[in-house]
Amino acid sequence: MKAAQDVKLPFEAVVAQHGATVLRVVHAVVGHSDADDAWSDTFLAALKAYPQLPADANVEAWLVTIAHRKAIDIARAAARRAIPVADAPDSPAGERTDRHDLDLETAVGALPPKQRQAVAYHYLAGLPYAQIATILDSSVAAARRAAADGIATLRRTYPVIDTARNDHDPD
Repeated sequence: MKAAQDVKLPFEAVVAQHGATVLRVVHAVVGHSDADDAWSDTFLAALKAYPQLPADANVEAWLVTIAHRKAIDIARAAARRAIPVADAPDSPAGERTDRHDLDLETAVGALPPKQRQAVAYHYLAGLPYAQIATILDSSVAAARRAAADGIATLRRTYPVIDTARNDHDPD
């Protein structure tokens, strides 16, 4: 007889449970314009591999690891893309009304890659530093330092972070 923790959820439930976390992570790592593609690529790869995933696996960490790899693939592909010279259509980010979110997205996007990833994985996905170290192929101390350095940089470059928590007046 199988224990309750050894029963795997249907994949649809995995997407429902972890989809928002994966989207926040890829959004922070690759930016708004490529986040949907990275999210889709992540869950397509996860769907293919899910039957072989052990029932007792940490699904969230597994998904963030896949998302990390897909985000790197997309970032590499973006670096190889031609830069358009004509007027490009407005990005969906232009339709956003929350200026603080757009400013924060810009500030996070300006972080060096390791810091941006460590901040996203720890503060957006809630992963412990040990798992972040595995994903980033570094030590726990290096993952912790990258996240701390990223947050310190954000505090310097985006001072709204500290005041936004106490500001209850909408824009």
